Amino acid sequence: MAAQFGRRLRRGATTTAVAALAVAALSASQAPAIVSGGGDSGKQASGSSVPDEGSASGDSSYHTDLPPLNTPDKPGTSIDLPGTGEAEAGIPASVLAAYKQAEQTIASSNPGCNLPWQLLAAIGKVESGQARGGRVDDNGTTLSPILGPVLNGVGFANISDTDNGAYDGDKTHDRAVGPMQFIPSTWATWGQDANSDGRKDPNNIFDAALAAGRYLCANNRDLSVKANLDQAILSYNRSREYLATVLSWLEYYKRGSHEVPDGTGVLPSGPGPLNPGGPGSSAGPTPGGSASPTPTPKPPKPGDSQSPKPPKPSDPPKPPTTPPPTTPAPTVQRLENAGTGNLFATAGEAFAERVTVRGEDAKGKAVGKVAVQFLIVGDTDAKFAGGGKKAVVTSGSDGTAAAPALQAGEKTGEFTVRASVVSRTVPAVDFTATVTERQADAVVRTGDKELTAAPGTEFADSVEVKATNKGEIARGVAVKATMIKSADDASPADKGPHFKDADGRPLRSLTGLKTNDQGVLVLPKIFADDATGTFLLQIETAGGAKVTIELKVAAPA
Repeated sequence: MAAQFGRRLRRGATTTAVAALAVAALSASQAPAIVSGGGDSGKQASGSSVPDEGSASGDSSYHTDLPPLNTPDKPGTSIDLPGTGEAEAGIPASVLAAYKQAEQTIASSNPGCNLPWQLLAAIGKVESGQARGGRVDDNGTTLSPILGPVLNGVGFANISDTDNGAYDGDKTHDRAVGPMQFIPSTWATWGQDANSDGRKDPNNIFDAALAAGRYLCANNRDLSVKANLDQAILSYNRSREYLATVLSWLEYYKRGSHEVPDGTGVLPSGPGPLNPGGPGSSAGPTPGGSASPTPTPKPPKPGDSQSPKPPKPSDPPKPPTTPPPTTPAPTVQRLENAGTGNLFATAGEAFAERVTVRGEDAKGKAVGKVAVQFLIVGDTDAKFAGGGKKAVVTSGSDGTAAAPALQAGEKTGEFTVRASVVSRTVPAVDFTATVTERQADAVVRTGDKELTAAPGTEFADSVEVKATNKGEIARGVAVKATMIKSADDASPADKGPHFKDADGRPLRSLTGLKTNDQGVLVLPKIFADDATGTFLLQIETAGGAKVTIELKVAAPA
């Protein structure tokens, strides 16, 4: 968690009005009432109460725009509407994919949190207007930095620089950064690399959305419990007005949303990081200057007409302009194999192939920025790199998404890797993967001492062998040991040296043996019966490597 910060020093008088508007909007949309404690259905809140020492955004400014009173859909219907409907319900494609990917990732690693992607959308709306209406590149990084006001104690907390200006460009004070508005010290603790590019970037919507989700789920919160939900939101910005605004957007998005192309989302009109110093803003002066007040219209002078002047004959009124129609974003309709070959691996090793799929629309064109889930199904201990059996990957601009590297376990046989689109009813694509047993191409006895025993006694020396494969140690390789009849007949002998089972009965063939981590196998004790002579022990590994060892039984001299 971030270091201790001072509380926000002051807040504009408009915040009271904002709270009233938010509560009114919540009432109109039948959102749950805003409470400060207690739980739902008798559940108790987990985690601590709202901390006094800090917040994710440093209690920086936020946008106070409220959703329309007419919700975009009716309760009980789909929450994934097509690219039509109220403009405020549209969420840019990359931003929406990031929220849904974060939801799926956390559902896999922390299912008890019950994080809905709509909560991330609500916070993203008030913090940055959904990353400036989706102005991000193909990787989900904002085209230009989104910075909150300088936290220098003027209107906000006084937070000295913690990142040497690495994220916010300010080496004196901190500023909230990126589409989810993390202050650098909080990002240092909660930052994530959700798009697997090797960086934890607060300006990347995928990284920031996952970080926000994990931050909201802290302290073992169950966000399906109302009190925990309130605590989580207030831990982001310690303001009851902020809580009311986020809850209003949460309810709005739960009742319906749709995807719009990146860069076409509705921008906030009220004050906030995108519009600092505007009317009603509690922000202090913007860097490099102060906000200009809105000029007050001067009253008309006596005798002046207050009626608008009629247009001149030479200047006919211009007809109203009609905005060009918005082209709906392409929607993924199916997944196709994008060149995945045969999936074979030896137990304990990585598969050479990675499962890769391609999202397409109804016309077969690639659809990028689609959240694809890869799931390992079947009786297997194989896992993806990182240790999980589920992974969510966002497809690139060419529509392809590749699963993480697949690691075989020790269990041999077949299993399935299933690819599906997150939160859409698109047919899944199944891939069959096969794990074969470990093999060795060579096996030798580690010693050369003659193995002898008297009739009816135990061989004093044990038999030890070492297996290799392509010159490397062959760990965990299955081995079979058999007392054979002769060099020309590898069937089990009916007399001579033998092993013993748990009841002490003779055994002349052993299976289920495996080499250790050094590729070595020490056989169980060997016993002689009354037969004398030279006998043969054959050791064979998975992969066909063999070695034959002589055992001599003779009466003492």
